[in-house]
Amino acid sequence: MEIGAGIGSVTRLLCNPDMKRWVAMEPDLSMCQKLRQMAERGELEKNCVVRVGTIENLNPAELFDSILYIDVLEHIKDDRRELEKAVHHLEPNGHLIVLAPAHPSLFTPFDASIGHFRRYTLSGLATLSPPGAKMILSRYLDCIGLLASLGNRLFLHSSNPTLKQIKFWDSWLVRTSVRVDPLFNFKLGKSVIAIWQKISGS
Repeated sequence: MEIGAGIGSVTRLLCNPDMKRWVAMEPDLSMCQKLRQMAERGELEKNCVVRVGTIENLNPAELFDSILYIDVLEHIKDDRRELEKAVHHLEPNGHLIVLAPAHPSLFTPFDASIGHFRRYTLSGLATLSPPGAKMILSRYLDCIGLLASLGNRLFLHSSNPTLKQIKFWDSWLVRTSVRVDPLFNFKLGKSVIAIWQKISGS
């Protein structure tokens, strides 16, 4: 299950025909309708189920092998409670995956304008570890993007990225970071990823 499917970018990238089911959950009705239109046009895999709502709307007995928050958790005010609820909907040994913007010191008016409550550190995400789950991976990603963000703040004195900068970021910087991140042992990055596994029997 993908929480906060938005415009479907992650859904199209990660959902594939080999999966039994992919639930794209989106709380915004207008975005959800657009996702359903994409599905009707065949732009989403047939195993993709689009739902409007949040994790609060799930049947208590409904379980998933993986639950994803891709650039979503920072939009949720009570992030700790959210992750605790997510673990309840995981199958034994299932995985909870969070990708979020890193470094509170980089928080800008742009973050606030797009609904971010916070940015994270590795240690900050670790403190959110929900009962019944163990963290099995945490690392920073996009080291080149981090350097670009710092340069943008220090030299261009800009807190809000332009559309041109965002396109350049997606087209070039992220691809470069994929190659460079391992050289820094994933200790630097503009984003942080954490993965928890539900403890069997919890």
